[in-house]
Amino acid sequence: MSKFKDQKQLSKIVSELKVIGKKVVFTNGCFDIIHAGHIHYLREAKSLGDVLIVAINSDSSIKRLKPGRPIVPQGERIEVISALQMVDYVTVFDEDTPYNLIKLLRPDILVKGGDWKRENIVGADLVEEVYSLSYYEGISTTKIIETILERFCNKE
Repeated sequence: MSKFKDQKQLSKIVSELKVIGKKVVFTNGCFDIIHAGHIHYLREAKSLGDVLIVAINSDSSIKRLKPGRPIVPQGERIEVISALQMVDYVTVFDEDTPYNLIKLLRPDILVKGGDWKRENIVGADLVEEVYSLSYYEGISTTKIIETILERFCNKE
């Protein structure tokens, strides 16, 4: 069974999960180059509820937000996130923020990485429980890209 669901499918699934009392956790991001920080963060997110939904930015959304990215195309990002044991469902959103998706799904818990302050978390006004999880200093996709560029592109 594929973990990837479109928004309409996922909305139906979330409704069914809530009827049987499951606690739904939602997070989102680009997840361009998966690293240890992502794994720790997703594991922590899953521990807060029964079902973890990960919404990834579409390629066009990332292009608008982060020039020169994504590095990894959307289909491959879906495949990688879907392969993670702690992730129950994966979906994609094309807007710059997941606000409309959060409004549609109405998860029980909304989480973001620890570098986000609660008042800046998109959709916090729609969800009762909102968490800014642990942040792993020095571990980021941007840092990985910078390291690659330094090591392989700045040779004299």
